Amino acid sequence: ATAAVREASDCDIFLAKVRQIGFEPVVLSGKEEGVMAGQGVLSAIPGADGIVGDLGGGSLELVDLSGGKVAESVSLPLGVLRIAGRSEPSLAKKVAKAIDATDFARRGRKRPFYLVGGSWRALARLDMLLNDYPLPITQQYRMHSGRPAELQRAIDGLDKTDLRSIPSLSVSRIPTLPHANLLLKNLVEALRPSELIVSSFGIREGLLFSDLPARTRARDPLLEAVREAGGVLGRFGEHGALLDRWIDPIFEDEADAARLRLAACLLADVAWQAHPDFRAERGVDMALHGNWVGIDAPGRVMVAQALFCNFGGGREFEQSDVAALCTPAQLRHACHWGLAMRLGQRLSGGAAAALQRSRLLLRGEMLRLELKAGDEAIYGETVQRRLKTLAAAFGRGMEAVAV
Repeated sequence: ATAAVREASDCDIFLAKVRQIGFEPVVLSGKEEGVMAGQGVLSAIPGADGIVGDLGGGSLELVDLSGGKVAESVSLPLGVLRIAGRSEPSLAKKVAKAIDATDFARRGRKRPFYLVGGSWRALARLDMLLNDYPLPITQQYRMHSGRPAELQRAIDGLDKTDLRSIPSLSVSRIPTLPHANLLLKNLVEALRPSELIVSSFGIREGLLFSDLPARTRARDPLLEAVREAGGVLGRFGEHGALLDRWIDPIFEDEADAARLRLAACLLADVAWQAHPDFRAERGVDMALHGNWVGIDAPGRVMVAQALFCNFGGGREFEQSDVAALCTPAQLRHACHWGLAMRLGQRLSGGAAAALQRSRLLLRGEMLRLELKAGDEAIYGETVQRRLKTLAAAFGRGMEAVAV
């Protein structure tokens, strides 16, 4: 239980009735509430480093995330129900006073601000609508406007009928939109964050996450999820990790890109049950709309591009508006991943030995496939064609040799 129960005059009576129906309620302090919200953000965005703002009805928790841990947490009496009816000057004064009593004006400057809570997710839905955003997934959505004044004009120009037409916008959140946005405007002015990032994970997920062993919490949520999906939908178990290691020598990926490449490889067989003409589209849909965390929209698009090429869809998938979330260089690089994956899949046929006994390398101006002496038979016409396609994408010649 959070602020609504924590501050209620009949708190003890309410909790007693909850116990009577078999639950053991725990009332979180404001500081504990913030810590759990911070843990929730870290569970879905492991690299989060900035300030979490968890907005509820009765309070606003500000949480400093640094080095993968909760560094500081404060609870402020700035919930959307508590500030309803305040004029803009009055609220601005109240927010400034509350922030000045903490160290968060210094902590928040030029760092990301992570938005947690249903009212701010509703604002994000509106922001997506205003910007014709093509991928309506709020988790890790970067608010385009970052300008609450622009959102306020949109809210003022929409009646409740218009707002109800916004996909996934809860009707119960509509009355709180103006208050949530006004509060956000004042917080942006007080904290001066570098960007606004939405987190769909908050207190509930933080409570679960904090109960996990440290070793489990340290696992990558994206890679764990795609590994499970690949294991269920694919044919070859952990083949994806082996495929990633096999193509690794021809790429010089930084850690973030290498992580996305591994995610794509772990999904490299998920569309095998689809008709061959639709496997590329199935891979794109899996990447874009899968229930993943630990990945932002450009990351989803890069994985989608890799799977599209891996499943033989060509160089560019048809959803150009979604593809525009990445730069041409990112799409081209992800396409190279996919073409390399496609080569490895054909060479191996899902058998580990073929990848373990061969190497893919860049040597000068050549893309080189090295096979163990005696394995030349696996270098068939289709493998040769896919090696040639990959080499052309790199602007290199190609060669296959037995060693």
